[in-house]
Amino acid sequence: MHKQERLAGCILAGAIGDAWGSSFENLPKRPGSNTFYLQPPPISAPAWQLTDDTQLTLVTLEALSQTPLLSPDRLASCLANAYSRGLLTGLGASTLKALRELQAGGHWSQVGREGEYGAGNGAAMRIAPFAFWEQYSRVELHDFCRITHRQADAYVGALAIVLAIRAILTGQWTGEEPLLGLLVPQLPDTRVRDRLLEIQALPGQPSIAEVARFGTSGYVVDSVPFALFCASQVPRLGLKQMLEAIVVAGGDTDTNASLAGQIAGALLGPQNIPTELLRKLTQVNGYAWLKQVVHVAQQQLV
Repeated sequence: MHKQERLAGCILAGAIGDAWGSSFENLPKRPGSNTFYLQPPPISAPAWQLTDDTQLTLVTLEALSQTPLLSPDRLASCLANAYSRGLLTGLGASTLKALRELQAGGHWSQVGREGEYGAGNGAAMRIAPFAFWEQYSRVELHDFCRITHRQADAYVGALAIVLAIRAILTGQWTGEEPLLGLLVPQLPDTRVRDRLLEIQALPGQPSIAEVARFGTSGYVVDSVPFALFCASQVPRLGLKQMLEAIVVAGGDTDTNASLAGQIAGALLGPQNIPTELLRKLTQVNGYAWLKQVVHVAQQQLV
């Protein structure tokens, strides 16, 4: 499969995960059994929509397509411009802080959050396009993450996403090998790596529901290892069943499903994404932008 096809699969499946997951994000699983309701609680039909997971990814992909060598300063400018134009919805606190301070003249290397407040999955959610441009090193990826998140686990979580997709592009991961086993030796000693080791240590063949017990929140130590495990299950489950299990697990469903979808989509390619999911995605606001950005990026890939 050509790299261009894998890019399309990555972006499309990631967007499907985002749109599907966003309609269920952090919803209670059922009305409280110990609560008395004067009237039945309102139930709204889940509606698909694209959020910051896809939007930030598309801004990054656009920026990569526009220059032979993207700099952190240039990407920061593109992200701030997208925010100014109202293209970004549902931003996390760290990313929102960074974009507002960039607008005010802050330097890209200083506006991201530090410490525990910077340990979200916001850098990981937008990093996938870099996997398709192999000239970007770990040092450069660290700087691109630093724009919004100045925290070690946030960077390592993003790095793990890039390494997973690059393992697909190089043929190291074909869906048959243990994905987590390929990634762990390549990651710095962090809590993200520790969580991956904990998942690996589970006996037998754990299900997505079992791994979800470690956590499914937007904390990068919960989110990225969970998404990586889920993506590793796509050869067995298929994309639809994998995403459905992520949504049922709850928590930060849109980002978790988007991250897992990006990796799974790169493995499967667009031709193996269920037609019903693609059809539903075409009806979502923002799909035309997605289609255009992917088309331009495919032409720039070598």
